Amino acid sequence: MVFAGHDFRDAALLDEALTTPSCRMDRPSVADNQRLEFLGDAVIGFLAAESLYAAFPRDTEGSLTVKRTRMVSTAALCDAAERLGLAGHLKRNRAADPLPKDSKTLADAIEAVVGAAYLDGGLDAAREVFAALSLSHGGVDAGAWGGNPKGALQIRAQAMDPPRLPEYEVVGVAGRAHEPVFTVRVSVEGAGEAVASARSHKAAESLAAAKLLELMRDSGGRAAD
Repeated sequence: MVFAGHDFRDAALLDEALTTPSCRMDRPSVADNQRLEFLGDAVIGFLAAESLYAAFPRDTEGSLTVKRTRMVSTAALCDAAERLGLAGHLKRNRAADPLPKDSKTLADAIEAVVGAAYLDGGLDAAREVFAALSLSHGGVDAGAWGGNPKGALQIRAQAMDPPRLPEYEVVGVAGRAHEPVFTVRVSVEGAGEAVASARSHKAAESLAAAKLLELMRDSGGRAAD
């Protein structure tokens, strides 16, 4: 069965990828797509990194990370789902309302399909689906958010009611003494948190801020669950 650019040899894998958790309200014993989503999330992240690494040979780690963050964001995956007409193929409970175009259910299903393709035919099959998704990094580069994601996050946080400030915390330092890798967590009360790693404390903070900005954008500014 051909779907999203790949001819699935095991149709059951595709069927599982298109079965949303809500389907279990009607059929409690059915296997939903959450396990495949977990796998697909990792695979699609790797493929995005691979494609960006090849496409932007002069980009720094930070610039590539920001591009990848937007490329695999919920908004980007939902756009891909709309182009594929994915909503019409999903299996949901009978009483379910139509899905909005920005529903995370659609993004989760995209990841599940990538995971199913990987199990069906390895990385080559996953690459076929990834290519069919036509994911865009949105032109994001080191200049995203005015070149200052930390400043953009602070402005966004101060615009909340009541105003608040991002909080940064170093949660780990790994690597050799002369080549440390810093892992930083940033959080904004009511908006969630994000974690990122880089070879400098400052770069890790910027990347974490960029990730949290993406999460806030995808959730429409709502508090993270």
